[in-house]
Amino acid sequence: MSRTYNLADLFEEVADAAPDRTALVAGDQRRTYAELDERANRLANHLTSVGVGAGDHVAIHAMNCAEWVEAFFACFKISAVPINVNYRYMDDELRYLYDNADCVGVIVEPQFRDRLEAVLGDLPNVRHVLEIGPAYDAALAAASPRRPMSARSGDDLYVLYTGGTTGMPKGVMWRHEDAFFATMNAARGSRPLARPEDLGDEIRAAVATGAGPMTMMAIGPMMHGGAQWMLGNAMFIGATIVLYAERSFDADKVLGLIGRERVNSINTIGDAMARPLAEAITAAPAGTYDLSTLFAFGNGGAPLSAAVREQLKAAAPNIAIMDSFGASETGATGAKLDAGEGFSAPRFTMGEHTTVLDENGEQCPVGVTGKLASTGHIPLGYFKDPDKTAATFPTYAGKRWVIPGDFARIEQDASISLLGRGSVSINSGGEKIYPEEVEAALKKNPAIFDAVVVGTPSERWGEQVTAIVQARPGHDIAQAGVRAHCRTVLSDFKTPRTVLFVDTVQRTPSGKADYKWAKETALSLLAAG
Repeated sequence: MSRTYNLADLFEEVADAAPDRTALVAGDQRRTYAELDERANRLANHLTSVGVGAGDHVAIHAMNCAEWVEAFFACFKISAVPINVNYRYMDDELRYLYDNADCVGVIVEPQFRDRLEAVLGDLPNVRHVLEIGPAYDAALAAASPRRPMSARSGDDLYVLYTGGTTGMPKGVMWRHEDAFFATMNAARGSRPLARPEDLGDEIRAAVATGAGPMTMMAIGPMMHGGAQWMLGNAMFIGATIVLYAERSFDADKVLGLIGRERVNSINTIGDAMARPLAEAITAAPAGTYDLSTLFAFGNGGAPLSAAVREQLKAAAPNIAIMDSFGASETGATGAKLDAGEGFSAPRFTMGEHTTVLDENGEQCPVGVTGKLASTGHIPLGYFKDPDKTAATFPTYAGKRWVIPGDFARIEQDASISLLGRGSVSINSGGEKIYPEEVEAALKKNPAIFDAVVVGTPSERWGEQVTAIVQARPGHDIAQAGVRAHCRTVLSDFKTPRTVLFVDTVQRTPSGKADYKWAKETALSLLAAG
């Protein structure tokens, strides 16, 4: 049977081409491609036996583990849709997500079972819950290992819920074919694929040469799109994917895992992950960490500040730093190999289908700020939200675009600078200020460990720039010093009018700035005087 550009079909091509290769490492669990394929088959057949069918949504409510990956591909095998659940969500957030996503089933980690039970009474559509552990293992043992027979298609849905850092999360609907080419084909160099079967032939040819597979490591949580895309990129070149499966981020454990598993490339999400890694390498005695196999340090999902970039290069000078840009709505849109330019804003070489448009849908001239826009393999829209779909996915001159809200400008060398998301930009006295630029300036101060910037009310300016700062241990800093530092690298109107100090800057599990938390914290601290 001819296969389609369906994520399950593509995965099975790889499993048939390299069955004995290690596909997955997660904690003490390891799976070859054949083992991962069989366990996903068993779970898919179990889901079918309890009434889950094509188009049904199944929540994966767990931290990084092998079962997360098994559930991901099991759903695709029966044309069901896995739904990523933020494991930090509390009752109201979970009610919203499960209801909005129309989930009929849940695969849940034991530590989150009580939280799920607290809201199940309000979720009449959920008719099957499978807890990871003995019940999960028994379900797989009782199910057939054969691949399920289903009418898969490149039009099957892959739904990715956004992080909801500035509002409630939205489900971004991708066709499988579009998702593959836009988000999971970068490790192949974004080359065309004439037939799905060619993917297996590529890997068979590589196996025949005796070349070992790459080992790629996903530090971020699988419930985040970036980690899912790294998983797909690894799977579709027959690589080994190593999941960081600890309960909390620990730089020492990450670096130790790199050495034990002989990791070749890792991906971080901004300074929240990269800075502790750089500092751990720098502080450790020589020989503490074996990074001899590591040649690529990728970053995406949140900016890597110039200060942290320099720390990384000093700590690990032989490792290439690759910045990438993407969003749930755009896929993997651009990338840039660090060459020491020190741009004031993140700058990327974008693909041929990405540009900057003005409000009329016309391409902006060089140097003029507009909105980042992509066409080609883009999502269908937002699940159950036609109004936001119409606003974010407009059609200009017969061509459909996605414009998620990132301000940007085209530079003289045809690269594109990212200035920030409009939903969190600050309008102070008519000047538009992008928090990411101010945050990067703050983190150049060696006394500042982390910072996030939001707009707060101002009688004079409408909004003012307010910084929430976490000082580095052992450093004594004050508001005046922080503001004086900023004036050396920023225009005066971008300098924070107020600096608020906290013990810890809260970030999302994926390492992104949590602007919702930051706004609430700033307003609370300001009200308290």
